[in-house]
Amino acid sequence: MRLSPFFEDLKSAYDAELDDLMTDSAGHDVLAKRLRLKRKQVPDLLVMIESNPEMVAVAFHGGIRFSRPEVMSDLVAQDPEDLPGWAILLDSLHLEPWAAELTEMVLKAPNGEQFLVVTACLEYLHGRSSASPEAGERRQSDDLDGDGDDNDFDTDVDLEEAGADWLAEQGFDRKDRSSGDN
Repeated sequence: MRLSPFFEDLKSAYDAELDDLMTDSAGHDVLAKRLRLKRKQVPDLLVMIESNPEMVAVAFHGGIRFSRPEVMSDLVAQDPEDLPGWAILLDSLHLEPWAAELTEMVLKAPNGEQFLVVTACLEYLHGRSSASPEAGERRQSDDLDGDGDDNDFDTDVDLEEAGADWLAEQGFDRKDRSSGDN
């Protein structure tokens, strides 16, 4: 799977933010408790959705399920200005009830719609990387080779194609992947 530079950088920051929330100084797992607190703080954190989206996006951790991973796979290759609107993405995912409530709050904020699309992409990437230890090992070895590109997975190519088809159906221009212009 190819990531845009935007999502490549943001994914690292998002994963680090979740890692920071995971344990307390004694090493106890406190993620659930800290996520509940973060969700309560969302109204106060909305000012950060442009400057540090990863710090707010973690509030949605575990609240988004993906029914059309091929769409998400294509979106994470996009630059932020090329992302579709939130309403277009809704048929590709399911929100837990508490996440749907947070979504309504975020949609009222300036740039809330784009933030939610970015958040869904970050959750997708995090779930994908944590779901498969083999994929994580493969990415690490690829990164050691210096290219950091996962285009050698046939399923990722299929997912990208399906995602590109879906975006084209929604009225977005299809990007030419063969030329490297994404």
